[in-house]
Amino acid sequence: MTLIKNVGKTDRNIRLGAGGVLVFLGIVTNTVLFSIIGLVVLATGAIGTCPAYMALKMDTTKNDKA
Repeated sequence: MTLIKNVGKTDRNIRLGAGGVLVFLGIVTNTVLFSIIGLVVLATGAIGTCPAYMALKMDTTKNDKA
């Protein structure tokens, strides 16, 4: 199964930053929920594929310049 890239460069950078902040916040506040959400956001940013975008038929790679 090949995952279709649907997360563009800007979206990816935002996800990586926000995911890192959420994981850090989860560690500092000892909140598992923040850490889990942060890891999911980090994973979608790192992989470049978002299942929610697939369900909504969204694609942010269209705005990327080749």
